[in-house]
Amino acid sequence: MQAQDIHQLAQAVDSHYNHLRSLQTDFTEIYRGDGPERVESGTLWLKKPRKMRWEYRSPKEKLFISDGQAVWFYLPAERQLRKTTLKKLDDLRSPLAFLLGKTKLENELRGLSKVVDQSPLSPDNTLLRGVPQGIVPQSMAGQANEVQLEITPSDQIVRIVLMEPDGATTEFRFAGWKENLELSDSRFQFTPPPGVETVEGELGP
Repeated sequence: MQAQDIHQLAQAVDSHYNHLRSLQTDFTEIYRGDGPERVESGTLWLKKPRKMRWEYRSPKEKLFISDGQAVWFYLPAERQLRKTTLKKLDDLRSPLAFLLGKTKLENELRGLSKVVDQSPLSPDNTLLRGVPQGIVPQSMAGQANEVQLEITPSDQIVRIVLMEPDGATTEFRFAGWKENLELSDSRFQFTPPPGVETVEGELGP
């Protein structure tokens, strides 16, 4: 794959997402590092500008919501709610909030190239790798030293892999994209249930 082809593919992905107002997709999050592999899954909603709702259902319920400014992370089983701001958010999920609107892949990932030593999930897809910058918060720059994106022939991102210097990887797989749904802003708001204490500051793991 020539540099020109990669440039054109990156521009096609930019164009696809920058024209969307909203997205809904099923996601699977796979963490591989020390200890057993961790797999979680649920549904993700994104809406311009920078609104997101991650609704984890398996293996336990969790909610991760941003209204574009504030971010809430709620664990119902532990009746624990943490709150921070999107600006301070140090989290691997945050780059996805920027998919809609003003993404420019070649600015976000330096040295974009085709991955040739691994196969994409589907042979029709293209796997790209690059070094994260831009969307990834400064405090997190040391956490992910390579990002891989799997892109379909229709310019959709179906997999994102974040690789950390110590060899750990966090992988997001997406399926069943639904684009430009009518999503109410209330989906991206969170009101704590009675009796739940809100902790301001770091979100933790």
